[in-house]
Amino acid sequence: MIPVKEILLPKTVDEVCRLLQNNNGLSKIIAGGTDLVPGFHIESPRFTSIERLIDINNVNELKTVSVVDDHISIGSAISFSELISNPVINEKLPLLAKASRTIGSTQIRNRATLGGNFINNAPCADSVAPLLVYDAEIKIKSFAEEKIMKLQEFLVKPYVTRLKPDEIVTNIIVPNPSEKFRGDFYKLGRRRAVSISRISLAILLDVNNGLINEMRIASGAVTPIGSRFYDVEQFAKGKYFSDESIKEIAIKLGDRILEVSGIRWSSEYKIPVVQQVCYQLLKKIERG
Repeated sequence: MIPVKEILLPKTVDEVCRLLQNNNGLSKIIAGGTDLVPGFHIESPRFTSIERLIDINNVNELKTVSVVDDHISIGSAISFSELISNPVINEKLPLLAKASRTIGSTQIRNRATLGGNFINNAPCADSVAPLLVYDAEIKIKSFAEEKIMKLQEFLVKPYVTRLKPDEIVTNIIVPNPSEKFRGDFYKLGRRRAVSISRISLAILLDVNNGLINEMRIASGAVTPIGSRFYDVEQFAKGKYFSDESIKEIAIKLGDRILEVSGIRWSSEYKIPVVQQVCYQLLKKIERG
């Protein structure tokens, strides 16, 4: 049972914004509901005050994928199954497509949405690392204004973002990646299917004449929230792409994760594992 007094079914973003206007925290948007509904059942403090749900499943403009000029625009309410089957996502953003295939089960992927995944901002949100290496921005709209923000700036801490009560994320905006980039995504869970991430890693790499021209690297689950490692990227830039430099980059990444996360009971095994994952992904990219 969902303990709310009212469920509303708007058909446009403007309707949603009007419903959210002057929101005092008693209204909440529901899309896939794969986080919200279990939250009600366990009486999570994040959801106990909600009296009204705004169901955005009938807002078709939030479910589109389009290529506009030099970027790709993805509606926030698109499901992971829709992402997986979308030719633009598979061609332009293969790391996001690969990460989407690892999420939950078919039933969960049919319901869970891209926007909901990073707005909930669980440490294990599998879409975050790929979106970060693709330099994703998000478009946020309220009744009064519209703004664009970098995804990394939007994410604050576990289960907390910069989204205000009267706002909705409408689109994810990703610059069209250069054809020079090669990359991969890897997720490690406790089992092969319907698994929550223990470690995830996304890497994009541009190698020119044997030298690393640009590297982008982001993690999930092993850090408190999905994180891009700009200092590791700068460390890698200009290095000759060899087995030795790959090992150096992997070691640097492990050290940086330890700085961000601090020493935990799991650090003894997680840091060596994430370093090995980084090494293996870079070797795989090297082999092409």
